[in-house]
Amino acid sequence: MTIMKKLNAKLFLTLLGAALIFVSCGPAENANTDHNTETASTEPAGGQASVVDDVSQPDIVKIAVGSKDHTTLVAALQAAAYVDVLANAGPFTVFAPVNSAFDALPAGTLDELVKPENQEKLRRILEHHVTTTSYSLEMLQDGQVLGMADGGNATIKVDGDKYSIDGANILASVKATNGMVHVVDALVMSK
Repeated sequence: MTIMKKLNAKLFLTLLGAALIFVSCGPAENANTDHNTETASTEPAGGQASVVDDVSQPDIVKIAVGSKDHTTLVAALQAAAYVDVLANAGPFTVFAPVNSAFDALPAGTLDELVKPENQEKLRRILEHHVTTTSYSLEMLQDGQVLGMADGGNATIKVDGDKYSIDGANILASVKATNGMVHVVDALVMSK
């Protein structure tokens, strides 16, 4: 009879545990369903750039998005549909023009470039600011010719501690998870 009582006690505890798990999952599941319904409409759609990660070192796109000096570049990347491309693994080196570099363009030029019918032209201009290798500042040498993503070339000039690429001065450099961002004060135009 003692063995029977122990088995019944174990069975009772097992059933009680299962019942508690079952009951506790019920409301949480409903709450989760409500939450999923709510977030389904607010989650961003899209590729790698839409991944939310506040812990890891930022990629090239997140660096640009986080910079108040690169809002025009970010808008141009969006118009060219290149945000996700530059959020991918890389490696890339981006020579990122500051807003004032775009402001120096003739009036109306940027407005024309971001129109959908000019997307290919905008893409070529942006591609001339990107290499498919990660170059730190220390790796750049005077006279070095870089092959750019548009198929053209750009030349590095080093004068003491001053670096430039085809006349655009490198103001700062930031390491990203997928390469390097070199902040430049002018657009790097193909020749």
